[in-house]
Amino acid sequence: MLNPFKKKYTESELEVFDFLSNVRYFEGLSHSELERFLPAIHYRKYVKDEVVFFSNDPSGAIYIIKQGKVKLTIDIKDDFETIMNLEEPACFGENALLEDKKRLYTAIIASEQAELMVFPSYAIQEVFANNSQIKSKMITSLAEYYNDNNLRMFKSYKSSFGFFNLSQMFE
Repeated sequence: MLNPFKKKYTESELEVFDFLSNVRYFEGLSHSELERFLPAIHYRKYVKDEVVFFSNDPSGAIYIIKQGKVKLTIDIKDDFETIMNLEEPACFGENALLEDKKRLYTAIIASEQAELMVFPSYAIQEVFANNSQIKSKMITSLAEYYNDNNLRMFKSYKSSFGFFNLSQMFE
């Protein structure tokens, strides 16, 4: 039997929920939990080579690629080295889930055009303050992502025959 008191969502809301359910950090959230983020979503369009944010900028938002491609780079002297290429529905700027952090890399649009969903950090923190279960799910997902990154880094280090000093990471 159907529950007549169950919240009904519009077709466009359900489309956003379906999209977000395929994105790390949001994939474990229910429709009612995802609904809390709807007022916070901003849609931005970018063009090729436009910088979304620079390394060391304040982490003011988390981004999801709705359409297009983004490259993540790190600054090496006077140049940028690409560390990762992303396309929809990838998420980046993940450290905006944490308070008062700075960007670890630069994000640049790699396709002719891109459309990004932008979730401001202040809105995320407001959702977290009012719902510890959402915060727990999303921070757990972030911890899993950082663990996966550490595993990849250690594997890369082992296969590079120690061309860098891993102990420098902890200084």
